[in-house]
Amino acid sequence: MKIRPTVQKKNGRIREGKGFSKDELREAGMNFKQALRLKIPIDLRRKTKHEENIKTLKQHLKSLNPSKPRKKRKSRAG
Repeated sequence: MKIRPTVQKKNGRIREGKGFSKDELREAGMNFKQALRLKIPIDLRRKTKHEENIKTLKQHLKSLNPSKPRKKRKSRAG
């Protein structure tokens, strides 16, 4: 699933953004590395924070299936 943020232009129109800002990621409860692992686009130049994008991120995180915890393997001490 492709997830993209929305950005408001100077003339008031809304367009599709290049990526989410750091503040939006932080508000949604994830950090930079988690976003990269989940292949969420990040725009390091953006300084703005839009509520719609935060809602989009939170909804996307809920839609992801939580992976089952992995069992530890027994070490092969030889």
